[in-house]
Amino acid sequence: MALFKRKESILGIDISSSSIKLVELSRSGPRFRVEAFAVEPLGEGMMEDRNPADPDAMGEAIKRACRRSGTRLRHAAVAVPTSSVITRTIPMPAEFKESDVEVNISIEAAQYIPYPIEEIYLDFEVKGPSQASSEMQDVMLVATRKENVDTREAALKSAGLVPVIVDIEAYALENSFRLLMEGLPKTGGGGPLNLDKPREGLVALIDIGATITNLYILQQDRVIFTREQGFGCDQLTLRIAETYGLSREQAEQAKRSADPVAEDFATAVHEPFKHMLAEQIGHGLQFFFFLRPICFGPL
Repeated sequence: MALFKRKESILGIDISSSSIKLVELSRSGPRFRVEAFAVEPLGEGMMEDRNPADPDAMGEAIKRACRRSGTRLRHAAVAVPTSSVITRTIPMPAEFKESDVEVNISIEAAQYIPYPIEEIYLDFEVKGPSQASSEMQDVMLVATRKENVDTREAALKSAGLVPVIVDIEAYALENSFRLLMEGLPKTGGGGPLNLDKPREGLVALIDIGATITNLYILQQDRVIFTREQGFGCDQLTLRIAETYGLSREQAEQAKRSADPVAEDFATAVHEPFKHMLAEQIGHGLQFFFFLRPICFGPL
């Protein structure tokens, strides 16, 4: 199953630790329109080691999301967590065609992947001429354990859907960012964001989940750095429950409600949580700028 994008009318399905998110988009020129959307909560134990614990039960949750959204599409795309994927850029002879790369990729992968080849799925993308040698080309190798793909594929099939794409979260985000670049805000100087300047060309995207926050740094619309941190909105749920003596379910409902659970909610719970979240993001950014001169060269 291809890990890179294909052009089809398909559903986008995000399987996270706390919910199923479904979206159907249509496009007219440069503009996109949401045709269908749904969020289906998941109970505890539905995910295990970042994978669906029971694909059939997950399939039922996806079915409910499909019914709620009203979509009629049956082809679907899903993504595996970035942290469960190994990517390496490897050199290959410049004269290799794609068919030659495909034949040799498993041999090359054995040098970089710490799992038996029979336990993983491989994919690749030819990136172009290598900067190190005119006689070589760079090929990006992508590998993930089969269970990361198979459990998601089984869940989609159980829901009556046809899985056509298993992507990687970082690259799905990268593709989405390319569609949003023209709408980025202007700089303080009044001009457009200049992606030709290294520092201005850096963009941070933060994905805040229930238990995990992912930081992505992009430059020239390519992901160059990712960092996963064990902090998310569940901390806010727990803080609400502890502060006001609520059950976890009551605290989750209060978190999602438009009405504050108490008059002091903003000062006692919400503001401290935002400060903790900002600290987590700040730590990730500090780590990137510490590594930047070592791995990527000076700004």
